[in-house]
Amino acid sequence: MEEQKKQEVKLEIQLDEDMAQGAYVNLAVVNHNESEFVVDFIFVQPQAPRAKVRSRVILSPQHAKRFAAALQDNIGRYEQNFAEITPATQSDDDSSGQYH
Repeated sequence: MEEQKKQEVKLEIQLDEDMAQGAYVNLAVVNHNESEFVVDFIFVQPQAPRAKVRSRVILSPQHAKRFAAALQDNIGRYEQNFAEITPATQSDDDSSGQYH
């Protein structure tokens, strides 16, 4: 029996101009249920009573775990190249008191 070779699928990722600009956020809120994780990326203005969700990302539990591992790996490489990242304190970053 002849083994079938695994075909490599090349994925072309498209990024339009608006998305390429990105959005600055300074708060992320994570919620989950049995089948998904929801991450809201939020921009909080200092001393403002309201904040706006800039993006919502919904992930399967498997993708959420892979995303967390990829983020941790990238943080490790960043710290090797630049400096250790120290966690922000409430007075350093945000007056809302919310850190998730």
